[in-house]
Amino acid sequence: MSSETSARLLRLLSLFQARRDWTGTELAERLSVTPRTVRRDVQRLRDLGYPVDATPGVAGGYRLGAGSTLPPLLLDDEEAVAVAVGLRSAAAGGALAGIEETSARALAKLEQVLPSRLRRRVGAVNAFTDAIGRRAPLVESEHLAEIAACCRDTESLRFVYRTYDGAESRRLVEPHRMVHVSGRWYLLAWDVNRDDWRVFRLDRMEGPMSRGPRFRPRTPPDDAATYVAKGISSSAYSQQARIILHAPESEVAQRLSPMVGIVTPIDESSCELRTGAHGMETLAIHLAFLGYEFTVVEPPGVVEYLRELAERIGRAVASADSAASLPSGPSAHSGPSGGGAEMST
Repeated sequence: MSSETSARLLRLLSLFQARRDWTGTELAERLSVTPRTVRRDVQRLRDLGYPVDATPGVAGGYRLGAGSTLPPLLLDDEEAVAVAVGLRSAAAGGALAGIEETSARALAKLEQVLPSRLRRRVGAVNAFTDAIGRRAPLVESEHLAEIAACCRDTESLRFVYRTYDGAESRRLVEPHRMVHVSGRWYLLAWDVNRDDWRVFRLDRMEGPMSRGPRFRPRTPPDDAATYVAKGISSSAYSQQARIILHAPESEVAQRLSPMVGIVTPIDESSCELRTGAHGMETLAIHLAFLGYEFTVVEPPGVVEYLRELAERIGRAVASADSAASLPSGPSAHSGPSGGGAEMST
């Protein structure tokens, strides 16, 4: 096989990995060859073990199929850097149990074949990056894969669920979709016994998990991400609030995490926040630290807690001002000679 043919095969393989379906004419134009040469090159890839599927006819074409082994991946420079950085981040500690070791092995393989210029770029990201913040609870990767398979195959799922206060219950659910928020994994599912939609934290779903009967998919009242965001920011709490923030929604959405609440625009200078807490006083403190001017729509009781909080803070400031105005230093307590009292040992 000539070097020209080998280079063309690599280019053809790269095209197959970049897009799912190609017509013979498109491939011929990309490779600057005839359709007949494309057919020969496709057969060469098959002889090398690549499962290239073909569909006949005018609308037919070629597609790289799934084989029994993983074929070599061809990445451009930006793709290689992105994959390496992602693997390094996962190796440093991801949200899935056991992913660190697997990511480190994959990263070692990738770095062996990276050109030096790309290896330096990836190394710079690692050398000049630090992580801070509380690590989210880990989720077993096999649990994640099992739940995803049930979502895909529309098969119900049985498991033991542990709430935040430690109470356990057996659940039978029809899983809809998983959502990843701020390092935590959530499952939106129809709870069969409660006859309603529920949001479950994956790290609180305990095994052994078992599959149940198939089900007909339902449509949740919101898209999965919005429903989960509501569930973890307001619906799950005993005290829920609607607040008007006097700031643009675009600014607030960038600053506040989805775990804080759901933000929707009202006009160019204000938006609505739906949030919650486990107590009225906690909710008042939570609102006081948002960093925006706001108006409480509901519940009205939180205004009283805010008034008490404002008065308490006002008294603390007044006390601090009074203390600062008092004379201090040795001259304020010295005797006629101006000296301090002696201390004997």
